[in-house]
Amino acid sequence: MPSDLPVAVLGAGLAGLACAQALSDADLAVQVFDKSRGAGGRMSTRRADGWQCDHGAQYFTARDPAFVAELARWQAAGVAAAWAPRLAVLGGAAGHRADVSLQRFVGQPQMSSPARWLAEALPLSLHSNITALRRESGGWQLQSAEAGWLPQAFGAVLLALPAPQALPLLGPHATALAAIAAQARMRGCWALMLQFERPVDLPFDAAFVNSGPLRWLARNSSKPGRAGVESWLLHAEAEWSELHLEESAEAVAARLLQAFAALGGPAPAGWTAHRWRYADTAPALDAGCAWSAEAGLGLCGDWLHGGKVEGAWLSGRRLAHALIEQGRMR
Repeated sequence: MPSDLPVAVLGAGLAGLACAQALSDADLAVQVFDKSRGAGGRMSTRRADGWQCDHGAQYFTARDPAFVAELARWQAAGVAAAWAPRLAVLGGAAGHRADVSLQRFVGQPQMSSPARWLAEALPLSLHSNITALRRESGGWQLQSAEAGWLPQAFGAVLLALPAPQALPLLGPHATALAAIAAQARMRGCWALMLQFERPVDLPFDAAFVNSGPLRWLARNSSKPGRAGVESWLLHAEAEWSELHLEESAEAVAARLLQAFAALGGPAPAGWTAHRWRYADTAPALDAGCAWSAEAGLGLCGDWLHGGKVEGAWLSGRRLAHALIEQGRMR
């Protein structure tokens, strides 16, 4: 990797931001690109008309000492807090179980807060959908859907993207990395955000659901720092979502609201649906990250490191350290 060129990180989810932060901490120039209008990836929150609802990652845990230390930074900054919901398991004993001893955390005042806090210290180009890579003698060139081939050259390109989105960018540039991405079976998930005019009278704040089309429901308003009207999040089961991924939002919402009603949930005053095409990986890979020093290309993401929020952060850091170590060995 040419030492005088910046590093491009594609994706401003937690993996990409953690990777970029570690590179910046090592005094390497970095530029983050994301096609969305804000940082966070699946640590996302929808806001509109007096309500908000986390519709991607619902909570996270911290086990690795490095991530525990990072979480402490987030808490000190006021962008994360512990969440202790009244937790239930519905639809039979098989499947998910409620581990009451597990400490759960959320972004505060919304799930995207830690990612947006990290992004404040990084150069970030939003609304930048990178569609192709080209390696020239002067470094890597990036093509965006919005501006064509960008003039800036990069010494390395790190893809913090879902595997199916990374695969076409890798193309002939790094066949070994492409093979890793091709192994990942990423599944979709329908998310339904419900708004209510008054608090919902249910004996739990969150529940794992072990039968039917739902897999998870949560009273978003029970999370710390939340404002606005009462809101709930319904996540559909992965295989059910895959079967119904191309159906209309109205058809999916009708099925999920029916399932919510069967569990005692009332009809909402309003609802909003979101289709995550790449919500999880079955099973998540355990490679941690993937780096090709020869190509100057790398991969990171939760799908490479256990499939959780903590795994995303660890994967991004691990890829950054692989690139940094390469520079030290020169």
